[in-house]
Amino acid sequence: MTLLFAFLHHVLAFVLVAALAIELVLVKDRISIERARRILRADAIYGASAMLLLIVGFLRVIFFEKGAAYYFHSIPFVAKLLLFAAVGVLSIYPTMTFLSWRKSLNRGREPVLDPAVIKRIRKLIHYELVCLVLIVLAAAMMARGVGYWG
Repeated sequence: MTLLFAFLHHVLAFVLVAALAIELVLVKDRISIERARRILRADAIYGASAMLLLIVGFLRVIFFEKGAAYYFHSIPFVAKLLLFAAVGVLSIYPTMTFLSWRKSLNRGREPVLDPAVIKRIRKLIHYELVCLVLIVLAAAMMARGVGYWG
């Protein structure tokens, strides 16, 4: 069971990164109806994978790996949690913007966006990707036992 949950955890992480990369590629100057729908789908996959990743990770910590007491004495683990929370906060503005397009899309209209909004969304997605890379670094540190204070 431990192997299955580790596998799921990694697959979900890859899905999350792929969905975010798709968003970055699709968010451009002009967003057609079809492109907006693809962005909404990618963002839904992103959100679902983030929630499932959190649940599977929580289950791994509590039930399948070394136990919560071990992990919460690991600086890289705490850093991973904080970085994941930062990714969640950074994703709020893009997600809320994408969701605001639904009325226009349901009426068959393209979302009208200020170029500054597109620029802000792209910048936030870049920050999210940087945080995800730092999470991978923290995971590598955990695997090597770096930063354990117990």
